[in-house]
Amino acid sequence: MTLLRLSLLAIACQGVLFPVYALAQTPISQPKAGTQASTDKANTSSPTDYERITVYGRQNHVVMNSGLATKSNMSLMETPAAVVIVDEALIDSQGITNMQELVRNISGVTQAGNNYGIGDNLVVRGLGANYTYDGMYGGAGLGNTFNPTRSLTNVSSVEVLKGPATGLYGMGSAGGVINLIEKKPAFDGKQLFEAEVGQWDTYSLMADSTGAITDDMAYRVVAKSARSDGYRDLGTDRDEVYGSLKFVLDDNQNLMLSAAYINDAIPVDSIGHPIRIYNAASVDGKTAADVSWQDLVNDPSSKGLQLSDEQRQQLADSLSASDGQTPYEFGPNGLISPMAKDNQGEELRFKLTHNIYLTDNLFLNQQLQYRNYETAFARQTGAYNYVYWQRNGVINQNPRAPLVENDVLYPYAARRQEYRKVSADEKSWQYFADLRYDFDIGNISNELLVNVNVEDRDIRFKQYSIYDADYTLKDPNGNQSYQGSLPFIYDIRNPNWGEGEFEDYDPLLTSNYNKSVTAWGLGVQHVGYLGGGFTSRIGVAFNEIKQSYEHLGVDARYSSSLADPQPEADTTDNGVTYNLGLTFMPTADISIFVNHSKGRTAYRVLGDVKGNEADREDSQSISNDLGIRAKAFDDQLLASLVLFKTSRTNLAYTNPNYDSSAVTPDIDPYFYDGSEDTKGVELDLNAYLSDQWKVNLNAVYQDARDNQNPNSSDYGQRQKGVPYVTAGAWVTYAAELGLSAPLSLSLGAKYVDERSTHSSSFGIPDGYVPSYTVIDSAISYDVERYKVQLNINNIFNETYYDKAMFLGGLPGEERNAKLTVTYRI
Repeated sequence: MTLLRLSLLAIACQGVLFPVYALAQTPISQPKAGTQASTDKANTSSPTDYERITVYGRQNHVVMNSGLATKSNMSLMETPAAVVIVDEALIDSQGITNMQELVRNISGVTQAGNNYGIGDNLVVRGLGANYTYDGMYGGAGLGNTFNPTRSLTNVSSVEVLKGPATGLYGMGSAGGVINLIEKKPAFDGKQLFEAEVGQWDTYSLMADSTGAITDDMAYRVVAKSARSDGYRDLGTDRDEVYGSLKFVLDDNQNLMLSAAYINDAIPVDSIGHPIRIYNAASVDGKTAADVSWQDLVNDPSSKGLQLSDEQRQQLADSLSASDGQTPYEFGPNGLISPMAKDNQGEELRFKLTHNIYLTDNLFLNQQLQYRNYETAFARQTGAYNYVYWQRNGVINQNPRAPLVENDVLYPYAARRQEYRKVSADEKSWQYFADLRYDFDIGNISNELLVNVNVEDRDIRFKQYSIYDADYTLKDPNGNQSYQGSLPFIYDIRNPNWGEGEFEDYDPLLTSNYNKSVTAWGLGVQHVGYLGGGFTSRIGVAFNEIKQSYEHLGVDARYSSSLADPQPEADTTDNGVTYNLGLTFMPTADISIFVNHSKGRTAYRVLGDVKGNEADREDSQSISNDLGIRAKAFDDQLLASLVLFKTSRTNLAYTNPNYDSSAVTPDIDPYFYDGSEDTKGVELDLNAYLSDQWKVNLNAVYQDARDNQNPNSSDYGQRQKGVPYVTAGAWVTYAAELGLSAPLSLSLGAKYVDERSTHSSSFGIPDGYVPSYTVIDSAISYDVERYKVQLNINNIFNETYYDKAMFLGGLPGEERNAKLTVTYRI
């Protein structure tokens, strides 16, 4: 079945590319030696070269150049911005297959604190990330959907630019850009076949073929099929095909057409292991370890649930010392009902890239991309185990209370359950043009970049919800019009699930809309090599973002006022963004840089737009960096240390003086001076110390704070899921044992500090996910055409929580092994 699926996908991909191949049979002149086109062809054929936007530079083993920050051929030692690169060698040695595993190698990139298990949802410096493939849109972290789990099958390296870069990459997120460099066609023929087998019935087959079709045209096709039952029975299923053709049209220009198709099924665990809701502040500050049943008093006003002395004793006996603070551990089990359905994602991308040297000093890069991503899943989003909480002066007020039925107390019951069934479709068009002019004035070398971008995203979203009996609705006359029918879960440790399908439980249509986001921008950037060790970067861009929202009607029982379609509402905002940077190199091996940048993001890209809000500003982002870089060992070591502060500003929050009843119609319903702020220090180091030793190190201390709403009890608290400290290391030693090739031995460690899951509104203001350290290893033997590699992860079988969820934590994988066999032609 796997081979059949791969065959069908390969045929589909070939069908897409064949018409272009047929047109390309017209003879094209051979590029002359020494021209840019011939240089591109030579570079493409070299296995040690990497394409980076418009940059194709690599020195020795350690990557020393990147075009991510400037879109020009720039040494990292001269780049006045925080950039981190993870190359293919490190990715391969760690056996990494997706973005979730890659973050261990990049300082300041962590899991989001409320991602519900959907997609990547990574954050850079505690703020949202913009995902790109070779600089073009690759999906975004937009709430709970439109965020696929990105594979590294067709990725040769990953670059991260920290801080806003709106002028270069269009509408983006505040934290920065995560750019995946895709594999490109090479004129030298190469074929690679790879098979993987691992724990939990994990296996995959991959083929990668590239070579010349004619003297002026090269191809590449990469295909992979992967399956796994997964830890905790969270299986994955993915088929993917990537095809690309490169045409050298003449001495100075080339075209590349690429296509990608990904079809996957990824499980959604929205809860993981929940934190039991025990509120110490309601019991005079006594923790769950110190409280007695006498402390669990009833509400003296009788507004809350009344428990007998015996039930209070039973409730107290159920408490663990960590309740109200950390997730309740119940082994590999989870709260995932059979009614939950995997995230069925299907992505299709087409991209046309054009490079031309108009003169020796004038270069134009154009990219046009179409992307369509469809997703559908059903997930359990609510299942709260209430123990004891005095909320708004009432102790254990239903339904935020322990479950009692027929005088029987169920201390581990899950209340206020909700399942959501989502279908969504996002279509996007994107066009970028970058015109770069290189010139000299006196002893100063200059690069002038003029860039234009146009983006359009159309989003169709529909959501149904089902609930347990805790959820009731009333009609305008006060009569009950709806009550949830899901059965209660009486014990989260051994759940009793409802039978049947999602549709059997009277779903409510709770969200139904069309949304479009259109943006365009024009930017100018100057890079000056000033002499005396100074390099400057000054960039200014004008951007405009327009959002349109069309509500299409929901279930009248859910909202009678929104049951019918509503008129389309629009909002438009525009403004200036900029990047200001300066680097000083006192010696050839040390550089110091400062950077200040401002970007723009579309506010509530997934949320609704109310009324005509043309004068309402979108959110902005501000970043300040002070960094030092050092290289050594003949450019075989590159290290950076960066002090930073990054903010997402102009966030909206409710104005308490506004009365929606029109008593105060002249008062704006929102303030727009809230923010999210992160400050800290980052360390990254990559080194090939000798033919035998390779080292990768990274670490960050960051303090991410939610300063959005001063009227909220959560104001100024830590951002959920963002640890103070993370650190990673990977060391490889090539042992000479008298074999035909060295035996590579690798050892790695990952440390993640505790992460906050606080929620005052749910009675656990002190909730967190504990810190952990995991040790991984690998051994590989690469000789002639074969490579065999064994990765053993979590070798000490550490029990830990990999992600901070909403009011809980996602258990990390136990000890596991994966064997990879590669054959090259």
